[in-house]
Parts: sequence; structure tokens; C-alpha cells
Amino acid sequence: MEEIRLQKYLANLGIASRRKCEEYIIEGKVQVNNKIITTLGTKINPDIDEILFDGKKVKNEKKLVYILLNKPIGYVTTVKDQFGRQTVLDLLKDVKEKVLPVGRLDMYTSGALILTNDGDFIYKVTHPKHQIKKTYTVTLKGIVKQNEINMLKNGVEIEDYITKPAEVKILKMDKEKQITRLEITIHEGKNRQVRKMCEAINKNVLALHRSKIGNLGVKDLKIGNYRYLKKEELNKIGKI
Repeated sequence: MEEIRLQKYLANLGIASRRKCEEYIIEGKVQVNNKIITTLGTKINPDIDEILFDGKKVKNEKKLVYILLNKPIGYVTTVKDQFGRQTVLDLLKDVKEKVLPVGRLDMYTSGALILTNDGDFIYKVTHPKHQIKKTYTVTLKGIVKQNEINMLKNGVEIEDYITKPAEVKILKMDKEKQITRLEITIHEGKNRQVRKMCEAINKNVLALHRSKIGNLGVKDLKIGNYRYLKKEELNKIGKI
């Protein structure tokens, strides 16, 4: 095997995301040939070098898996939850590999979520420079006016940040029930961004569902179900 950056190798093993692996290196938790390495960018050859993480030898013997989950409401997107709430990993009963979520969906948002043991893939998909599209269906209380649609399209201020232009489509407008359903596509991944965008136009979110990551959707996947992705399907997510 050719030389590879230490943090990338650890991420590829599924130990954590590449960013988290960088933290582990800085904290002195990684050894190469019995020497603690704290310098980021250090290159190793896995065929020759002995790598230890937390005192245990690590080596590349795993199969990379990619899972698409249609997340239900009520599950948190973490590996473990300090409050004992159900996590998305509880839905993967038959998955033997240790996988991590790619990005997050809040507890009250349903929809498309990818989980994998490929740390390099996680880094690429979550890095802002790749601008992976994420499409949401959002149901709002009240009738959204055209000027409010334009605000969402052009960018709104959420906290100390102005969102980048978004694609917005009206799916349903029920004046009798005072409900509007929109499809919003963003290229960013700020925390609870779509909810905050809707709050910025003074609309309460009744339901939020992520229908697609890139062009990879969950239309044919029942809520709570998951399936394994083929390598070629990853191209539907975007150029990564």
C-alpha cells in the first residue's frame, strides 16, 4: 500500500470522522511504531508501520459499507445519547459493521440519512467546499407570501449568518387550513438551518422531512427502513 496521511487512514478504518481523528492525533492517542505522533499530515505505510490507537493495534481488515436510512421522528442522530434516548443506530438491527452518521438530522426531522464506516467519505460529504445539495419538504403554519418565498430564495439572516441562495418550490397551499408546504433545497449544512430559515419569515414548522441528499432519495424507502447503497449510487450524491 502507498503512503497515506495518518488521520485519513484512521478515518478509513471507521474509528471516527477525519476531523475527529485529527483531534485524537493532537491529543496524543495515536502511536506509529511505538512513537506517539501529534503532527497532523504525518504519512504512514499501513503495510509496514504498526499503528496503535488508545494502545490497541489497528489494521485495515474491514469491508466498507454505505447505508441509506429513512429516519423516523423521535430518534437522535448520534452513536450514543447521554439522556438515554433512542439513536438512529437502534434502527440498524442487522448491521454488524460499526457505522457513523454522515451529518445530522434533529430529533424531530425525518428523512434521508447516510451511515457508513468510511471516514474519508464522511469527511468529503460533510465538508462545506463540496456543497452537497439537500432537499427538504417542510409544512408550515400559515400562508407563505411571494415576498417571503423570495427571502428564502435570496438568503435570510439566521443568528449572525445570512444563508446562501436556496431553491424553493411551492408544493401545496391550503388557505382553509392555513397550511403551506414547500420544497427547499440548500447547499449548506448549518445546524437546524431549514427550521431557522422558516423562523426568519415568522412561520412555524409543523413537519420537516429530508427527501434527498444530492439526487439520492428515500421516496421508495419506508420510514424506519434502510438499505445498503452500491458504490455507483454514491455518484448520485454529488461530485466528491
